Amino acid sequence: MSDLALRSVTVHYGARAVLQDVSLSIPAGQRVGLLGPNGSGKTTLLRTLAGVLTPDRGEVEPISGMRRQDAARLVCFLPQEEHWEFPFTVEQVVGCGRYAWSESLFFESETDREAVQGALRAVGMESFRERPITELSGGERRRAMLARALAQDAAALLLDEPTTALDLKHRQAIPDAFGALTGTLVFSTHDLDAAAAACERLVLLSEGSIVADGTPEEVLTEQRILEVFGVAVRVRCEEGRIHVVTQV
Repeated sequence: MSDLALRSVTVHYGARAVLQDVSLSIPAGQRVGLLGPNGSGKTTLLRTLAGVLTPDRGEVEPISGMRRQDAARLVCFLPQEEHWEFPFTVEQVVGCGRYAWSESLFFESETDREAVQGALRAVGMESFRERPITELSGGERRRAMLARALAQDAAALLLDEPTTALDLKHRQAIPDAFGALTGTLVFSTHDLDAAAAACERLVLLSEGSIVADGTPEEVLTEQRILEVFGVAVRVRCEEGRIHVVTQV
């Protein structure tokens, strides 16, 4: 298992710098929550860390220069949205996550099948395995994509707002699925409470730069949330958990 790192990375979309001289090192096995307002650079940071985007300046370690299959064994990236035009079954879609480990595109091993079933079980999708992906609701498709990411069994899992479109029940269940992971986990979210509960480290971005990096207690202060999000909140700690409450 390798550490992940961005070294003085800058990424432009046209003339606009979306990430500006960002350096970030993530030790193997660490759980990191990416926070920040819309447009702060969270998605771009994840895509760059996963090797989906090539930075204009700086280095990405260790993805740069890797064979695609080797990179897929190291890092799995789940974007916010995916579109499926063909009616593959949920089981087939989740099975796509095993291609990183497969010696052939047409044969599955017992290990592959066990990984797919375990991933479906983790997100509560076992009864959906024969359903066409095109017939699922947005939240159901999201859970299927999460299962595919889990089935990939990469050393590092990078998720862009993984609970988007999920109902309350499944939004609460997803962190339980993460609890069984032994590798690196980095995910972006707008749910500050959930990030504080699931992660030992939070990274807060604003306008393409990292403005805070530390424990949930260090990052989620009332003054910093006001400065970055423009919202007045109360931060409370109850039974060892942080709660961020908007002031009315």
